[in-house]
Amino acid sequence: MALQLVIGDKNYSSWSLRAALAVELSGAACDEVRVRLYQPDSRARLLSHSPTGKVPVLLTEHGPVWDSLAIAEYLAERFPEAQLWPQDVAARSLARSLCAEMHSGFVALRSHLPMDLARDQALAEIPAEAQADIQRICALWADCRARFAGEGQFLFGRASLVDAFYAPVAARLRSYRVALPQVAADYVESIYQWPAFVRWYEAALQEVKR
Repeated sequence: MALQLVIGDKNYSSWSLRAALAVELSGAACDEVRVRLYQPDSRARLLSHSPTGKVPVLLTEHGPVWDSLAIAEYLAERFPEAQLWPQDVAARSLARSLCAEMHSGFVALRSHLPMDLARDQALAEIPAEAQADIQRICALWADCRARFAGEGQFLFGRASLVDAFYAPVAARLRSYRVALPQVAADYVESIYQWPAFVRWYEAALQEVKR
């Protein structure tokens, strides 16, 4: 069976974006099923696809795979030729650590700067705890770029699952006009030039207009 990725609203669902970028990186044929969030029937529709009632969920011949990190690992295992993780053991360990930190951390950033791709307006003030998250993220990005800049424009040179996980962060930083160090600003620009992200971003803007 062809893969199916169940996602939420493209403008707001950061976890859906991560999974969609991972699918694009894998090169797998995949149909998209979009469920509008925050609607009276959203929960029921989501439960018809996902045991958690949340997005994203990847529908596969092996059953549903839910949670963006599980989806990323499933795709990396199924499509090894796509090299979704860096091939070097040390780089791959670092990449997995970055994705895990993104997956479980940065709660203040998520709370105070929720993803809204159509937004283009700074906050009057960024709370201290969110600013601390931003500083940590910029430090992670700077470290990766210092190590792997010679191999390409993404965090580990070529686009990988790490970029899929941090693309929504880059989008938040641009949407809220956050002042960034040059290395971080350059990385955000790389995300906005990434064709896979551009396609999602343009679809999100059209979604908001409807």
